[in-house]
Amino acid sequence: MKKEEFIFCPLGGSGEIGMNMNLFAYGNTGNKKWIIVDIGVTFADDTIPGIDLIYPDPGFIVDKKEDLLGLVLTHAHEDHIGAIAHIWPKLLCNIYATPFTAVLIQEKFKEKKIDIGNKLKIVELNGNINLGPFKIEFVTLTHSILEPNGLSITTPSGVILHTGDWKCDPNPLIGEKINEKKLKQIGDQGVLAMICDSTNVFSPGRAGSELDVRESLLKIMSNIEKRIIVTSFASNVARMESIFYCAKKIGRKISLVGRSMHRIYKAAKQCGYLKDLIEPTDPRDAKKISKNKIIYLCTGSQGEPNGAMMRISNYIHPDVTIESRDTVIFSSKIIPGNEKKLYKLHNQLVKNGIDVISEENAFVHVSGHPNREDLKDMYNWVKPKSVIPVHGEHRHMNEHINFAKEMQIPYPVQVENGDIVQLFPGDKPKVVDKAPVGRIFVDGNISVGEESQSIKDRKNLSYNGFLEITIIINKVGSIIKKPIISFKGIPHNGENNDFIFDLEDKIQSICKTFSLNNSNQEHNLIEALKTNCRKTVKEKTGKRPYTNVNLVRI
Repeated sequence: MKKEEFIFCPLGGSGEIGMNMNLFAYGNTGNKKWIIVDIGVTFADDTIPGIDLIYPDPGFIVDKKEDLLGLVLTHAHEDHIGAIAHIWPKLLCNIYATPFTAVLIQEKFKEKKIDIGNKLKIVELNGNINLGPFKIEFVTLTHSILEPNGLSITTPSGVILHTGDWKCDPNPLIGEKINEKKLKQIGDQGVLAMICDSTNVFSPGRAGSELDVRESLLKIMSNIEKRIIVTSFASNVARMESIFYCAKKIGRKISLVGRSMHRIYKAAKQCGYLKDLIEPTDPRDAKKISKNKIIYLCTGSQGEPNGAMMRISNYIHPDVTIESRDTVIFSSKIIPGNEKKLYKLHNQLVKNGIDVISEENAFVHVSGHPNREDLKDMYNWVKPKSVIPVHGEHRHMNEHINFAKEMQIPYPVQVENGDIVQLFPGDKPKVVDKAPVGRIFVDGNISVGEESQSIKDRKNLSYNGFLEITIIINKVGSIIKKPIISFKGIPHNGENNDFIFDLEDKIQSICKTFSLNNSNQEHNLIEALKTNCRKTVKEKTGKRPYTNVNLVRI
């Protein structure tokens, strides 16, 4: 008899923070049914020039799309839904999401002009769906966005809890509190494994509450006399509501700045949130309001080059100005990896006489992920047989394994992207195989692999510059005049400009060794010129430029 198997496999988000994409399968060897949980992106750094977004290679599940029952989304952060418009057209499966998440993904498809027909299925909060052998129960949690959900996934072989992103917030201000009752009920049924957020496993205590941040922000803003600019994650609707609350309390108008801020505000209103607030003022009209009577809430809290905050600080924003003794409040976390550009932004503001308030010098932010005391609560409610840490770098997940052992979890399992974990059968979950994984870069409007030539060429250009050589040849195979040489990004000054003359000599001598009247030798000549010219420039400048050679016959 073929044995039934219950399998978990992360394609992204395990060994990194971001790019979350998880697979679950149930069935026997020749007949497994699959579901996907989340389908996110991560953001590229400066080491990959020209690339903004990266998402997991979906090839493993695309090959199985005939057995794919659906895509289930836990919440609407970009690291959980951002790849949907790139990957879904290869899958064409049903999509399941709660109302707020559904509104935002509809916009993503609309932007890309993708028609999803009736494939989007809206699930009510704490609702249930049945997908073949999977009975999936949405569990309302708290996080830094509206409608975060854990997923209780039941199969004939048992139950697992996929937490998604969460924390324990006793006063989330907007949306429901964590459904502790349901989590305990799930725990009482017996849980094979809990797949759990690892982001803040190194942080002691609790993550903190949005109510505490609101009270602190109100106290800070009450003592500011001039213009106030607050920058935060647009997706944090509770924080957005807090800024509206503070504006009303201190008698100021509020203006939203940045596309994402307007998009989230509109989506939240559409889903019945953000009621009874003062109406935001259009930034163009806010210019007429006295500087001590306005608060701007803007995007760009991570120093994004095109974010509203960066444009304001560079004095190029069309509607928002800033001047000495104004105050900028960064009500957000400094994400690891963003320190350099954020500190540069902070320094630029301070240099211009602007007061900067951030998590470094005031209480203006709480995380959306569980600290150790929050994790203890979840462990005690769910009482899982096994824990599989995800949503973290390797150091986070390793520490989470240590934490699980402290909590006396019998079978913690450490995984990385591509690991195929057999949850059932067996006495304990274990890694039994490896799926192919990779990263796909969004290069302009085109998705390319990690080994894409466009990426390699652009890296070479950014490090070494560009050299172009054009050689004009007449019909009898003779070079007409000197070769035309142009370059970009190669260092030069009055002392080393002579590398151009050396190049001309090198080109002439190489061309003499080939029969230029023989078009069959063109390829060999071009490769010889590229190799030798790069070598010459390297000797003279220390750079080995990307080189292009044109042979023009007239």
